[in-house]
Amino acid sequence: MNIEISELKNNIEFVYKRNPDTPRVAFYLNFSLNNPLPEPGVYSLMVRLFLQGTKRYNAQQLSEELDKYAIEFTAEMKLDYVKFKFVCLNEDFDKALDIFSDIVKNTTFDEFEKERAKLEGEIIAELDSPRAKIIDSYYKNIYAGHNYGYTNTVILENLKNLKKQDVIDAYNAIVDNSKKVAAFVGDLDFDRVKKSLDEKLGDIKTSKKVLPELRKPVLTDKKEVELIQQDLNQAHILKGWIVDTADSCDYPAIALLNIILGASGLSSRLFLELRDKKGLAYVVRSAYDVARLSANFSIYIATEPANIEVSLKGFEEEIEKIKTIPVTEEELENAKNNLFGKWAFISETNSQQANWLAHYGIMGFGFDFHEKAVERVKKVTVEDILNCANKYFNDKYVLTVLKP
Repeated sequence: MNIEISELKNNIEFVYKRNPDTPRVAFYLNFSLNNPLPEPGVYSLMVRLFLQGTKRYNAQQLSEELDKYAIEFTAEMKLDYVKFKFVCLNEDFDKALDIFSDIVKNTTFDEFEKERAKLEGEIIAELDSPRAKIIDSYYKNIYAGHNYGYTNTVILENLKNLKKQDVIDAYNAIVDNSKKVAAFVGDLDFDRVKKSLDEKLGDIKTSKKVLPELRKPVLTDKKEVELIQQDLNQAHILKGWIVDTADSCDYPAIALLNIILGASGLSSRLFLELRDKKGLAYVVRSAYDVARLSANFSIYIATEPANIEVSLKGFEEEIEKIKTIPVTEEELENAKNNLFGKWAFISETNSQQANWLAHYGIMGFGFDFHEKAVERVKKVTVEDILNCANKYFNDKYVLTVLKP
């Protein structure tokens, strides 16, 4: 990938990629989250308030300005960082950056009470979904005692305790003491973009070069959780393990394990064995969810309530097979091609490319992470898959079952 890496005048890492003849540019700015135990819900409320008014615009004026220039702006909280982005037409870059800098630097957080009430309502509505409920329980348990485990139910319990000042203090702490990474992808000249960024964002507090050492989540034993919901007509099962994250030498093999087991749709083992052959599943899949401090590998099935035990047995059989019987060279090669196809699909647009560059930068994986990952995946062997399966699929897991 032909990129240029530099720094803004306040040490914000800046990665630039020019894609000629594209009509819209994308810009991302990420702030690392370094407070290991903020109050649950503080960050969730914070990102909602960025579009609710600044010192210059109230919420309606802000919305009208963004609509007038067809600027797509979002603020989003991830496990490890806060992400700001805008996408706009090339000719509106300076206008978009002007609004963007105003939001980042001058948000008033005045609509706190209204947004807290809306967030509470949205969480309650979302938790009506059985799938949302089981995912919530799974993450709350696998990351118990860690801020990665601040799920919707945890946030809901604490929302009433939060004050507007908590949000202001949390945001000031992020701005004052964080690593900051910016990424631009589009068809504008590098010097022009960098000059504009220095003018508009150069007065943000200096970016920290090194992230503090934060406590990693640990799972010391197995946890089995049963949830009951009276009106269900199907059962949901989610089982998972803590595994190494993307800076590990095992990352390529774990990513391929995920493809082989359940992330390649109709051709995955879980789909073929549990849905096609045994008729157990409405939905069955696996997932490899990567954060900076940790990652988890999970398998999920939605099935008839009468099939819970046989589904759990099916999980065990498929895990045992991948731990004891080497995958074929053909299956491994197909998994690699499937993974490369997925990566290509999520890196097509300027916005997607800027998103990944800013993500790799703030996570400390390096802006060239993707290119290196492709080469590492190519080298994964049948033995690597076997070793990884035996290393991570152990008796320290979280099993959550939601049933009527």
